[in-house]
This record gives sequence, structure tokens and C-alpha cells, in this order.
Amino acid sequence: MDRNQTIGFALLMLLFLGWMWTSAPTAEEMERRKFVQDSIEQAKLATEEFRGTKSLDQLEAIEETNSISPDDTLATAKLNQQYGDFGSMMVGEESKTKLSNDLMTLTFSTKGGRLLTAELNDHKKVILDADKNEIKSPLIIGNDAGKFEYILTSKKGEQISTADLIFKAQKIDNGISFVASSPGGSKIEQRYKLDNGKYALDYQLRIDGAKQLLSPANNSIRLKWHEYLNKIELNQTFEKFYSTVYFKEKGENSDYCNCRSDDTEDDPDMNIEWISHSNQFFNKSLVPQGEHLSNTFFETKMMDEDHEYMKLTKSEGDLALRGDNTEIFNFKMYVGPNEFERLQLFENDLEQVVPFGTSIFGTINRYIIRPSFNFLSKYIGSKGVVIIILIFILKMLLYPFMYKMLYSQAKMGALKPKLAHLKDKYKDDAQKIQMETMKIYREYGVSPLGGCLPMIAQMPIWYALFRFFPASITFRQEPFLWATDLSSFDVISWLPFEIPMFGAHISLFTVLWAISTVAYTYYNTKHMDMSANPAMKYVQYAMPVMFLVFFNNYASGLTCYMFFSNLFNIMQTVITKKFVFDEEKIKAELEVEKAKPKKKKGNFQARLEEAMKQQQELQKKNAKKKK
Repeated sequence: MDRNQTIGFALLMLLFLGWMWTSAPTAEEMERRKFVQDSIEQAKLATEEFRGTKSLDQLEAIEETNSISPDDTLATAKLNQQYGDFGSMMVGEESKTKLSNDLMTLTFSTKGGRLLTAELNDHKKVILDADKNEIKSPLIIGNDAGKFEYILTSKKGEQISTADLIFKAQKIDNGISFVASSPGGSKIEQRYKLDNGKYALDYQLRIDGAKQLLSPANNSIRLKWHEYLNKIELNQTFEKFYSTVYFKEKGENSDYCNCRSDDTEDDPDMNIEWISHSNQFFNKSLVPQGEHLSNTFFETKMMDEDHEYMKLTKSEGDLALRGDNTEIFNFKMYVGPNEFERLQLFENDLEQVVPFGTSIFGTINRYIIRPSFNFLSKYIGSKGVVIIILIFILKMLLYPFMYKMLYSQAKMGALKPKLAHLKDKYKDDAQKIQMETMKIYREYGVSPLGGCLPMIAQMPIWYALFRFFPASITFRQEPFLWATDLSSFDVISWLPFEIPMFGAHISLFTVLWAISTVAYTYYNTKHMDMSANPAMKYVQYAMPVMFLVFFNNYASGLTCYMFFSNLFNIMQTVITKKFVFDEEKIKAELEVEKAKPKKKKGNFQARLEEAMKQQQELQKKNAKKKK
């Protein structure tokens, strides 16, 4: 070769060597290629062993211990390149496994290592067949639709969800462990432990080799719990109104998202002690042990009426990492009925998920009515009979107020002849008739407000019971007379169509309550003078009819209580007026009261009369203007 050819050839050699040097794989890439090659060799050995296997037992052993295929290996290698050691945890097939005790059977998924459903042995779900017959089926809390995951940050800065990881399940003493291992020896483990006689589980999240798996830039992992609440109860309207996300901030009372509309609660400064996704009578709760959730977010979304599920509930929060190579988080997990006593054992106000109310009425429910029902239920099997006995006890305790009311009504009845001429004297001047009526009442020492005492005394109890019956699982599917479930509406007849707000059924307890209310009102007021305010006479009869629409869909335990309460009122009224009061003696007392010197008017009475006079003057002025 001449000199020019030699120079050209040398330059080509230099370019070729330069290209080889710049394109050579790094030490990390060489290690990754070696891992892929070794995995392929293992897959080939597994394939050869599979082909030579003649025994079914040997075949099952191979499937359990070595399920790697060349395709799986290449997929794992790609995932490892993107997610680091997490990549090898994302390959595999999802399977389900069960854990049970004497109260329930739990179903878990190896994908995410999470709890899917709980079937409760002592509780049933009621559904209606085509002929409106009630059929009981297994009651299941939870479903496949939601998710329970931890968001972790890998060494490469990728956001990884445990919901994407395939865990290996292993039974342990009265529990189960889910482990996702990496080639580098790190692992993520979720362990569940369930004892007999309990709806509560011990739950632990453990990350071994956290420094190898997790990014040092992150000091927390995020929990995301999204739950689609199942439709469980026959009365789905009230079930929807009593289902939501509850949570408790450290040092504060429990709180919840709005039950009747979409709602969110977002506060980065809250430290949460527990979270509960609760139906009307059942809940799934997570209680961190020695830890708190921070930077929390809660949400509820209402589903359409024809949707498979009732509501979507969301809870999210951060768990702080300690910076150790082994990170451990311990929890208590509750999956079961809203039984006040069971939830109270947690000693952290978890029992407040039972929707008794947060005001004084909730206090009455928790610490007066609930213990009273529980005490009577120890000796009486029928919850309906317990309701009637409780009514009897309350009526006896309140009888002194009832007596005063009836006595005041009796005195007003005795004065009715003295009031009869007022309408003729003052014609259609209702204000003047009312003023003169009040004067006569004051002259004979009669207080029209005396008849309000029993009603006022019973109002706190009545409002408390209004929340108690649809909230207490004590009455769920408890039958009484024709009612099959005292926590839901009773049905004496189904209608061939649905009436807006009223429903497609007729509640007999509600109808009987309305009839007894009208009868009681008629008997109680037939001797009273209504000439001063005739409209009140018709309002008293219209109210029970109007409330038929509302109470037709309400818990039959309450309408049962209201009906039998009316019966007791009628009996007390009739017996007292017929056998206790002496009409002649009452008239004599009125004459004695009339002869007494009258006290100065009280401030309230004076202001009331002055207001009535001003109203009367205003009416006269308006009448003159019209003329």
C-alpha cells in the first residue's frame, strides 16, 4: 500500500475503535444482562424438567416452585429497568385465598395482598323475588371494585403501587402472610391475624431492605383506600342516608363526610387516629397502632339509583417513614357489624360510627335508651315487646306531667260555656275573641300552656328515638307482629306502582299511628273551645295525614313505638278523666280561684297582650283603608 492508503486505513481503524469504546455497555448494564441470561437458563431448565415429568404431583410441585417462562423473564427485565427491584414483584398471576373464624370468612387477593370481602356468618342480606317475597342470602362486606394500596417511591423516582405487586400467600398460625420479594433480597410483607370470636384483625405492613427499595428523598408512603359500599339493606333510602366515611383526629371528637350528598374533607394538618367506611349497620375500619395518618383526604360520592353499588368512599393519608432499613407499621382492622359494645372495646371512640347523633339526643341514645333496651332484652326475647314495656315505663314516669295536662284541659273544658258567647259578641274579630278568652282563663287561674308540659318533657326522648331505631343494629331483621324488620319499614301490602315520596308499599304501623293520632286528638279536644283560633282544629287533624308520607318509609320500630305510645296516651286519658277527675269539684275550684285577688301580670303575659292589642289596632287601620 502507498502512503495515502496506509493513512486512510489507520483512520478507519481509529474510528472503529472509537465507536466500540463509546457504545460499550456499562458495568450496571452488564450485570443486568447477566441476570436476564441466568433467568433464561433457569427457565430452560424448568421447561426441560416439565417435559420429563410424568407424575401429576411432580407437575403441581413444579408449578408452585418455578413458574418462570422466557416471556416472563423478559417482561421482568423490562420492568426492572424501569422500576428497579420493584419490577420483579409485578409479574405473576392473581389468586385468591381465604381466612376464617367462627364469625366470618375473609377473602384476600395476592394482587396487592389486600382484603377483598368478608362474609358474616350471623347476619344475612334480604332481597325480594319477583313476587315480593323476602329471601335471605349471605351478607358480604366489600368487593373487588375498590382498592387498598400503598404508594411507594422507587430508587429511580417512580411511583409504585402495592396494588400492582403480586404477593405470595402463606398460611401462618390463625393468620396469613403476603410477601413480595425482590432479587436483591428486599421484601414487602402484609400479615393478617384473626382470632376466634372477633371481627377485629391484627394487620402489619413490613418493608425489609427499605433503603434498597425506596427513594431516600421520600420520608413517607401514602395509603389510598377506595371502597365501593354494597347495597345491603332492603330500605336503601335510609341505608344511603346512614352510610359515609368516619374519621377521628387526635384529641378531637369523630367527624364524617356528608351522608346525603357528595362531600370532601381535606386537611393536611390533621393527625388521624382511625378511619371507618361505614354502611348503615356494618363497617370496615382501620386503626393505626402507635402511628397517625397525616395529610389526609376523605371523600364520598353518591352513586345513581341503578348503579351496582351505593356509594364510593375514599380515604387517603401519609405514613411517616423512620429511615430504618426495616419499616414496620401495625394496625387493627375491624370488619363487621356496628355493635356499640364491640366497637367500644377499642377505647378510641370508634363506637361513634353508630349514627346515634352528635347532639344531646345522641347522648340520650348512647347512655340512656341503648342501655335500657339492652337490659330489658336480657330478660325478654322479642324486641317488639321490649319497645312496649319501655313505653309503659316512660308513660308511668311521665304521668305526673300527663295529669297536669289533663287537669288543665278539664278546667278549660269547664269554662267552655263561659266562652261560648264571645263569638256572638265579637263576631269575626278573632284577635278580640282571643284576648277575651285569655282574660277569662287568667280570671279563673287556668294556663293554656299547662297542656304542653308532657309533650315538652317527651320531645328529647322522641327525637332521640327518631335516630335510635334506624341506627341500632339491635333491631335489624328483628320481627314483631307483621313487621319482619324493626329497623326498616313494615309492609302490609305492596302497591302495583310507586307513589313519589310515599313508596310502593303500605306500612300498617304508620297507618295505625295516623288513625290513633286523629282519634286521640278528637277525644282530647272535643271539650275545648277552639272559637278563638278555628284553624288549629283542622291543623291538628291534617298533620297525621301529612306525616303518613314520611313515616311510611321509616323504621317500623319507631312507628310501632308511636302507635303503642298513642294507645297508652288514650288509656291514660280515658281512665284519668272518667275515674280520677270530679267535674263538680273542678268547677268549684274555678270559682274559688276567681274570688282570689289577682296577681300582677307577668312580663311575658303583659308583652303578649300588648302585642295582641297592637295587632288588633293594625287590623282595624287596614280595614279602614280598604273602605
